[in-house]
Amino acid sequence: MKKIIATVGPSLLYTTPIKEIHTEQNIYRINGAHGTIEELEKYILEIKSQIKDANILMDLPGNKVRTSGFENGYIDIKENEEFNLSFKQMNYTNFYFHLKIGDTVWANDSIFKFTVQDIDKKNEKISFLSHSTGKLLNNKGMHVRGIHENIPFLFEKDKLLIELANKHNLSYIGLSFVRTKKDIEEAQKLINKDCIIISKVETIAAVNNLVDILSIVDYILIDRGDLSTEVGLNKIPSYQKYIIDKALFYSKKVFLATQFLKSMEHNPIPTIPEVIDMYNTLKSGIYGIQMSEETAVGKYPKNCLDTISGLMEEINNERMA
Repeated sequence: MKKIIATVGPSLLYTTPIKEIHTEQNIYRINGAHGTIEELEKYILEIKSQIKDANILMDLPGNKVRTSGFENGYIDIKENEEFNLSFKQMNYTNFYFHLKIGDTVWANDSIFKFTVQDIDKKNEKISFLSHSTGKLLNNKGMHVRGIHENIPFLFEKDKLLIELANKHNLSYIGLSFVRTKKDIEEAQKLINKDCIIISKVETIAAVNNLVDILSIVDYILIDRGDLSTEVGLNKIPSYQKYIIDKALFYSKKVFLATQFLKSMEHNPIPTIPEVIDMYNTLKSGIYGIQMSEETAVGKYPKNCLDTISGLMEEINNERMA
């Protein structure tokens, strides 16, 4: 049976209780990047109160550098204008140490593009030239290609969330921004033996070290959004196929994530390209699909899950015909 990872949030769990849509194929994902430890523990308790034996995935935020501390929750940025971020407006205050003037910074899954103009260590701020216009929100990723391998693998919040997952005997833990087998081994020392580790493939280093990674985990998840910031959008299809083929060769289970039903955040039915993409992806031999914003904050989480289940059933009927 293929699995659906459904991210919980204000929409799925509260507006749409999971007890109303629960099936055995569902895994309920808690995004560790959004919320305090106390808030995330409330999610665990609420899920268990609705479905006692629910399979829960704690998805660690990992060492992704994220914006934080904007008073209004965001800042306005405009194309060809400069703006500043203080060191404290990022969850990794030493981010500046890995930057140099002229570096390109991609934010919010490559929606925004900035150039580093100045690094003011005395006043603890970085000046950027924006090549985009929009609202840069709290908790959005900041990525510079080529520096990720120099950042520690587990941040303090990751370690606290591992403790929380252990405390509540969660079924799965997702390791974000894995680069090497050594990263997984570091986390394994902290994680309950019965907890299944899902190693996320979202860095070029993970792709380059894929065989080593597959030697110590049975589950991987391809995050197409974060991987695209490293390899570029045009290369995502070929990288996705390579990773799936390699994992299946070694008899590993593969999940895929990012924007499968993006339009259903606001619409009750998917677009035709979304249906075709998901159909072809499910036919490729993967183990499951992850829904993120579609179920966590979208207006139609039940419709999303019904769409995926319907396609899975259609594919299963084809095999039996």
